[in-house]
Amino acid sequence: MSLIEAAVERAKKLADTSVHRALKVPPEPEAPKSRSRKAEPDAAEVAARAAIARVLPVASVDAQTMERHGVLLQVDDIAAQRSYRILRTRVQQRMQAQGWFSVAVTASGAGEGKTLTSINLAISLARDINTWVYLVDLDLQRPKVASYFGMQFGKGLTDYLAGTAQFDEVLYSPGVERLGVIPNAQPMAHSSEALGSPRMRELVQSLTSEKPRPIVIYDLPPLFMSDDVLKFYPNVDSTLFVVSEGQTSRAIVQRANEVLQEMNLLGVVINRSAEREASGYY
Repeated sequence: MSLIEAAVERAKKLADTSVHRALKVPPEPEAPKSRSRKAEPDAAEVAARAAIARVLPVASVDAQTMERHGVLLQVDDIAAQRSYRILRTRVQQRMQAQGWFSVAVTASGAGEGKTLTSINLAISLARDINTWVYLVDLDLQRPKVASYFGMQFGKGLTDYLAGTAQFDEVLYSPGVERLGVIPNAQPMAHSSEALGSPRMRELVQSLTSEKPRPIVIYDLPPLFMSDDVLKFYPNVDSTLFVVSEGQTSRAIVQRANEVLQEMNLLGVVINRSAEREASGYY
């Protein structure tokens, strides 16, 4: 039984609720015995990295909007906070083991929580003092990242792709240290062509060249809504797939499994899980 099929089997046994809970990740490959674990950077190294980091213009965000959408900055649920920390650590471990720096977040269909997963994973990663993160809204047909933050900004991704804005002009801070966001407000009709354009390749190269080297999270459209994911995938190292308990059908996930076998699957996030800890600690 495949990873995704196993996730769906588990999802069928649970009721659909609004709690974002679990992560299923392919087993990490065993490192060669000769490889030594990289030491954590000391305070001086962290300070040196911070000194060369880009200073981003701060875009205003709205607390009530973030609370309504479940953005981690306005979530008091301890279980949700813990779940995203676990997700962050598993993602970090997997990406470090493989030498990956970018991830495309997608789902099988609309409304399964991929954008919220992208945002909250980015926030969780940025809370690690050793990690810089850039979040890019690449759902060009239905951009949602900025609206989830309630973000007010000037030029966005479509301006950059049209050649009317430069890289420096579309990168903002939502007020979270070590987190940069490239938002978008204008849907694009010919999204897959834009994702395969030279201008998009320039954007990817600019993100890759940033110092310190960030983890880049691309919020992409659902896998079967267009060919956007397939078009853009050569630009990323890995894929994180979001399924929703009580919503994602078994047939759709089986189709997704066939496509994802051709990609570097970072893991599968099970969204809206009904499972809850039995105690206040676990």
